[in-house]
Amino acid sequence: MSGKLQQNGSLPLPASAEPKIEQSKKQERMTDLKNHFVAAIGEFVGTTMFLFMAFGGTNVAGVGTDTNGLNVNQILFISLAFGFSLLVNVWVFFRVSGGLFNPAVSLGLALVGAITPARAVILVISQMIGGICGSALIYGLLPGRLNVRTTLSEGISISQGLFLEMFLTAMLMLTILLLAAEKNKATFLAPVAIGLALFICEMVGVYYTGGSLNPARSFGPNVVLGEFESSHWIYWLGPAMGSVLAVGFYLLMKAMHFEEVVPDQDATSDAQGDHQKHLIARKSKLSQKPSDGSHALGTHNDDSRSMATLYGNSVQAKHEPEPEEADGENLDPIYRRFDELDAKLDALLTQREHTAQQSISHRVKPADKDVSNDEKLEQRVDFGDAGREKDGTSTLLGRPYKVE
Repeated sequence: MSGKLQQNGSLPLPASAEPKIEQSKKQERMTDLKNHFVAAIGEFVGTTMFLFMAFGGTNVAGVGTDTNGLNVNQILFISLAFGFSLLVNVWVFFRVSGGLFNPAVSLGLALVGAITPARAVILVISQMIGGICGSALIYGLLPGRLNVRTTLSEGISISQGLFLEMFLTAMLMLTILLLAAEKNKATFLAPVAIGLALFICEMVGVYYTGGSLNPARSFGPNVVLGEFESSHWIYWLGPAMGSVLAVGFYLLMKAMHFEEVVPDQDATSDAQGDHQKHLIARKSKLSQKPSDGSHALGTHNDDSRSMATLYGNSVQAKHEPEPEEADGENLDPIYRRFDELDAKLDALLTQREHTAQQSISHRVKPADKDVSNDEKLEQRVDFGDAGREKDGTSTLLGRPYKVE
């Protein structure tokens, strides 16, 4: 190890590497900008087409601003128009921009970390513009008045409309989180479930609130017509509250590892289901703290074996016994192969830890007591957070170390 260490404990980079790093960062920024632009265009076109078809179906139903005259056939027609329009357009655009078409959905996905805040802001802007364009197209192409505004029906208060919009949006958001954001074998069919979720929500909400669930859906027609009701704000706050409610429930389920409750839901055969249960059981056992107290060496339980090996302790994770040959005959050959590869991986990891231990024992020796603090800082071995003192020096088991 040559050269003085920087303040963060890393070696200085060669001068020739700096231009390459800057060029790499510049290319990464350009790629991010390009991806944001493509996502914004896709979301704008997708939202425009989604609302164009949905508003067109609503106009065909002959619905005015007074929702008290709606009958069951009209409600069903409008619900089908919105549900199927969303289904088709999400399936078309989910590879381009994600197929969100809803600022409340963008908020929810940003809260769970599925998209970045910057991407969420860009998508919301595109969705609002798409809502206006979709409304303007229907208003310009179809005769008569644009009868697609969302208003509260007689007999329903503002607070009732607000919470109805909240719970309807929560239903839609949960469908997106559990079937699209949470990857599984049914993810490729998520657009179908999302369209059906909007369909059943519209069946309930159209008569009472107009069934918005989407600020862009309510904002666009009002901008085109230049008419805003005093209760328009509920079509912003209600969907946002519903999105936050769904995200809270989703994160709670994730914290409790809901995927382990019924581990074979994605299995295509009994053998695959048994294999998934076996892997989850192993993961649970490996994550337990060792009974001999060696877990105090590391901050993460999964790292207890490697940390203990580094410090000379022989702590080996206990594995579940492999199934007997008689039981293995009923397993699919592919999953028996998975078990063999898993065992080989464990052996390779153990060998790697043993090699690292020998390398450290040859390269590290105790420092002289009269070494100054500056020399300790220059000669220290960076072991990460383990043994890092407040003054920046590194120690191993309470003793300063240096490299030969």
